[in-house]
Amino acid sequence: MADHSIRGKTVLIAGGAKNLGGLIARDLAAHGAQAIAIHYNSAATKRAADETLAAVKASGAAAAAFQADLTTAAAVTKLFDDVKAAVGKPDIAINTVGKVLKKPFLEITEADYDEMTAVNSKTAFFFLKEAGRNLNDNGKIVTLVTSLLGAYTPFYAAYAGTKAPVEHFTRAASKEFGERGISVTAVGPGPMDTPFFYPAEGADAVAYNKSAAALSKFSKTGLTDIEDIVPLIRFLVSEGWWMTGQTVLINGGYTTK
Repeated sequence: MADHSIRGKTVLIAGGAKNLGGLIARDLAAHGAQAIAIHYNSAATKRAADETLAAVKASGAAAAAFQADLTTAAAVTKLFDDVKAAVGKPDIAINTVGKVLKKPFLEITEADYDEMTAVNSKTAFFFLKEAGRNLNDNGKIVTLVTSLLGAYTPFYAAYAGTKAPVEHFTRAASKEFGERGISVTAVGPGPMDTPFFYPAEGADAVAYNKSAAALSKFSKTGLTDIEDIVPLIRFLVSEGWWMTGQTVLINGGYTTK
């Protein structure tokens, strides 16, 4: 019977330097992962990557950091090759990469559309492809999407619209990779209390989002706290392996499908 524990496993986290990705790295290291590969996008994030690297090593896991813009297939392939050379073939691959845009439909430019597609759809597609090619048997793959996939709302056509294809990528990959025991899921958090949320929202929207979830008053911020997302991801990449091909919205009752 396959071992679905985290202990002794090698993990790759795209966008693993800070915020949710950084907390996932620390958490999986604390739960016995053997090695954590931390991807970060640009030099601006290097300091955060180094801090997460140090925290992972302090937990007793091996760790390595890799800088890359993952909006080309070649860059994603190189990331997986570099990770294998540094810490070995991954057992778990988690993609937290994403870009938010809140903008009226009529104001979205072609450049906006191309950038959002590259970050939110193309990166996710080729990350899934390379994970399927490179993960050990009985591996686990998780992609971060958004709870807006279950919402009926304006202004997020480019953001939610370019995250939406990941649902089908997840279903297709789960069917194709399942014969090797690999589970594939997508996780859609509600609006999270991170620096990515606030620049896109005005004061009224922030106030609304802090009260919109059924459980808002029990959250320390009213929003989805990253500490509440991490246990679900830990479950999906361990004992929750039987859940595959699914998109799970975790948002305290903010929206549902």
